[in-house]
Amino acid sequence: MAKTLIPVFLILSTIVFFSTTVAGKSHKFSKKLSPEKLRFKHEKLTHLNLFFHDIVTSQNPTAVRVAEAAMTNASKTFFGTVMIVDDPLTEGPEMESKLVGRAQGMYASAGQNELGLLMAMAFHFVEGKFNGSNLSFLGRNSVFSEVRELPIVGGSGLFRYARGYAEARTRTLDMKTGNAVVEYNVYVFHY
Repeated sequence: MAKTLIPVFLILSTIVFFSTTVAGKSHKFSKKLSPEKLRFKHEKLTHLNLFFHDIVTSQNPTAVRVAEAAMTNASKTFFGTVMIVDDPLTEGPEMESKLVGRAQGMYASAGQNELGLLMAMAFHFVEGKFNGSNLSFLGRNSVFSEVRELPIVGGSGLFRYARGYAEARTRTLDMKTGNAVVEYNVYVFHY
């Protein structure tokens, strides 16, 4: 029995040795980095207060319907509607407020019984220290809830490695035109 344990021990030792050697080997296409070497030393928490102007009905709409299902117009929630947006983001609720960015992306009516939008959107900033930076959102927006929470799933520029959430509150909604002003309070961790 002792003679059979020695070869088994040698075989297992050899397998463990080679598997750890191969697992620890560096690949040409990847390497470990230190966040400090990329100047990512201190994570910050930033609060942004913005106003999103969704203009569906006007001579110059900022949100346009690009797709719908055959049954969309018969649906109480407009289920199947897909909108592409390039909405202004301003400092205040008035359209004449200072433009600080654009909300670009899409939203789709994804709820059959309750109006719930699936939103995939980037807030692209054009003003101040965040000029050229972006925040990416992906989530559900129950538009008739008083406060909706949308997750931040990433960013670029000064918002690299972004994570956080945004609280959306409808400030005005014209049920005839569909035009709306939505206040966004954004809380974002970034480096």
